Amino acid sequence: MHFSYGPLRGFLFSLSLGLAAAFLCTSLNTPLPWMIGPLFATAAARMAGWELSCPYPAQCAGQWAIGTALGLYFTPAVLLVVASCAGYIAAGALFAMILTLLSAVLLQRMCDIDRPTAFFSMAIGGASEMALQGEREGAAGEKVAAAHSLRILLVVATIPFAFKFAGVHGSDPYVAGVSLVDAPGLLALVLLTCAGALLLARFRWPNVWFIGPLLVTMLLTGCGINLSAMPSWMISLGQLFIGIALGTRFSPAFIRTAPRFLLSVTLCSLVAILVAAGFGMLVSWAGPIPAATAILATAPGGIAEMSLTAKTLQLGVPVVTAFHVMRLCILVLTVGPLYRLLESRRPSGAAAGAVDRTS
Repeated sequence: MHFSYGPLRGFLFSLSLGLAAAFLCTSLNTPLPWMIGPLFATAAARMAGWELSCPYPAQCAGQWAIGTALGLYFTPAVLLVVASCAGYIAAGALFAMILTLLSAVLLQRMCDIDRPTAFFSMAIGGASEMALQGEREGAAGEKVAAAHSLRILLVVATIPFAFKFAGVHGSDPYVAGVSLVDAPGLLALVLLTCAGALLLARFRWPNVWFIGPLLVTMLLTGCGINLSAMPSWMISLGQLFIGIALGTRFSPAFIRTAPRFLLSVTLCSLVAILVAAGFGMLVSWAGPIPAATAILATAPGGIAEMSLTAKTLQLGVPVVTAFHVMRLCILVLTVGPLYRLLESRRPSGAAAGAVDRTS
């Protein structure tokens, strides 16, 4: 059955469905109810034929809320702790690049997809950035975007629930630099963080509405300037917007398009999650980072999703956030040149890519 709405009505219905799912998940005591509930509800409705939507400004508002809230954790003392983990953070970014290469090789062998599509589908970066860079190198952009949506869905569906049901819960000593909401301070914080996002947008940074507010708030908090705390309703609304933004990426044709490709992406993503968890355990063994925090920090998920999981379970929020911000920035800036370097080193007689037989 197919249901059609205008863009505004589609967004309003997405909000209604997301709110209902969030309240249901809250009553069931699931992890991240304000993100996971809306994500799964809107994804299921979209694949069932409902024309739901989440406009780009709503997605930006969600990223802004979470980025600003997380930045408040980076007090001067916390920045010293994060700086002491700089070597492990760099190792995490290098690991993400290696995992990208190995996952791409595995995906290409499993479904015989062309090299650029396999590579950018498995690159652990933002979906939109990887799709755009992949298209410039000859990848199928719609498949790259679908692969990243599926990867994020799998990470969100496994790690938070696994931690929840395993009873993993930290006693994170990190708290926000300010705990009280001050209306004038909050207004100033909104204006400054939005200015940071717009400034980064001019330089074509990735995820500017998350990274911009995060960096501005980190700078203010690190300098001891505590303007205001974030109201809890803003943080919940931010999670809601992120959840429906992720869920509405799916479409009625999603599960019918290239089923072998999607199945292969699912298996490769699950393998990547397990390998990343193993690397996280290794980081924990070698350094001062607790195991659960290290697993979240090295997981192949999105910044907001993994940082929110850390915040909910009190598992080293600043460390997890720093790992994922560094990983995203490095991969987005280097994945294109890395792919071109690998292609330039292939024998001149090598085939340009395997024939896609996934449809």
